[in-house]
Amino acid sequence: MDSRGFDARAPGWLARARRCPSPNHDSRPATAVDTVVIHFISLPPGRFATTTVEALFCNRLDVHGRPDLADLEGLRVSSHLLIGRRGELLQFVSCDDRAWHAGVSSLLERSACNDFSIGIELVGDEHHRFTRRQYARLASTVAVLRRRYRLRFAVGHADIAPGRKIDPGPYFDWDQVLALPAFAGLVRPLPDNVVAMGIPER
Repeated sequence: MDSRGFDARAPGWLARARRCPSPNHDSRPATAVDTVVIHFISLPPGRFATTTVEALFCNRLDVHGRPDLADLEGLRVSSHLLIGRRGELLQFVSCDDRAWHAGVSSLLERSACNDFSIGIELVGDEHHRFTRRQYARLASTVAVLRRRYRLRFAVGHADIAPGRKIDPGPYFDWDQVLALPAFAGLVRPLPDNVVAMGIPER
């Protein structure tokens, strides 16, 4: 472990995360990483274990006889990081690489958000509050990420894929999160503050 919270022997891997390497990534283009994208996930819907999510992200999910998971067959997707309900942290892709987490997306005139973002999944859904341990782990994780990457923006999946995605949902406390010291100076661009930031509206 190095003093900055990353494994000195494995670029882009956090030292305190449990590693579950996913094949669902590729190399980033020559673009600065400046955005954190926050998602939620529960598999099956309403169930909050990390094991099924891990299987999905590592292409090991067995959907046979599981109608609640059938639509995930053949899906190739992964975030960089996953935070469980007890604050456990799993990492699937080096943050130096491009994980396949955001899909069709756009932020401030830039499409393909996977190119310049780090995806963090929180185990949860649109019907339940996230836990204190999850918020604490999210804060400590972003603090570490900012030591390596010049982050400028923190957004939800719904912010960059409106109409297609709803996560992190109505129970994610954006006011609390953006007030955390780890998020100081990060901006969540929304239509109301795009003009104030001097960024042309689309």
